[in-house]
Amino acid sequence: MGMFILRRTGVMILTALCLTFVVFFLTNLFPNLEKLAKTQGNARMSDAEVVSWLDRNGYGGPLVVRYGEWLGVVPGWTRTNDDTGAVTGRCIDFGMDAEDAPTRCGLLQGDLGFSTVSDDEVGNIIGGRLILTGKLMFWAFALMVPAALLVGVLAGMREGSRLDRSLSTFSIASTATPEYVSGVIFIVVFASTTAGISGTLTEWGWLGSEGWLGDRRTLFLGSARSAMEDGITFWNFFLPVFTIALYGMGYIARMTRASMAEVMTAQYIRTARLKGVSFRNIVLKHALRNALIAPFTVIMLQFPWLLTGVVIVETLFNYNGFGWTMVQAASNNDIELLLACSIVAVFVVLVTQLISDIGYVFLNPRIRIA
Repeated sequence: MGMFILRRTGVMILTALCLTFVVFFLTNLFPNLEKLAKTQGNARMSDAEVVSWLDRNGYGGPLVVRYGEWLGVVPGWTRTNDDTGAVTGRCIDFGMDAEDAPTRCGLLQGDLGFSTVSDDEVGNIIGGRLILTGKLMFWAFALMVPAALLVGVLAGMREGSRLDRSLSTFSIASTATPEYVSGVIFIVVFASTTAGISGTLTEWGWLGSEGWLGDRRTLFLGSARSAMEDGITFWNFFLPVFTIALYGMGYIARMTRASMAEVMTAQYIRTARLKGVSFRNIVLKHALRNALIAPFTVIMLQFPWLLTGVVIVETLFNYNGFGWTMVQAASNNDIELLLACSIVAVFVVLVTQLISDIGYVFLNPRIRIA
């Protein structure tokens, strides 16, 4: 197991280097750098002025050297102003003497640079957005995974029954409905004062100043902005969590159902039935563990999706998490922030894949690692 983890870690490092270099290359194409120079400098810059600005700000060197500077394995660039004698560089912060600046400042040193849009440290931006998305991921997982496993197991226990067909139809419908469709429907039904059930509940006296459900006009809040600023409550956070969970649970439930149905037809399950073992013990003690092997991999794959793929839900419910930040960085040509987002996304994908492989071995004793 130790050698397996060591080999996989080495492959992960090589994969991360390749992926980050590809992202670095794409974000540092000349059209992007030209747009950055004109955004930071003057929109009417000539081509010569653009090249001069890029050289003064460290974007004029060879691509491989700049990638090494960003990683922190190559000393950061420095420039000296011929007129004033002031020294600037990648590792020289504002107001810092050049002699006090470190030689290297990159990813390995924990320095992700500064955002070219907000002038804030990229680490601070990423950290805050990851906390927000982490809260959303936690509650979405807490709702999605148990519900999906329950639906899948119930459907797979009696393949072809009416319960199986009903739950399978629900799973397919939830997966086939995009988040922006289900999210809008939930907002209209549960968070609108003029449509849906909130208006009806207000007329009945259940909502409003004297309603027994609380002093509010809607059953749930259609925006999660207050969850960012005032804290998470069931009222302001249920709809985005439920929207994500409903879309993700369908795929997990279908995989669980297929795996459970296959296990229930296995020879050892038939032997247990012939021996008179109760159906409950067959499911819980014999079938369930083997049926969870395939869904475990699918569940682990939900982590990268929840981190970067929920930008639609975050935008729809006005929740500025990590996915929203990455899209904003791409649209605003914020190179340093976009590179940092890519590093986090790559790290999460590779780590979840490693955990999935290790967990697969523990769930299936038949697997042996060479």
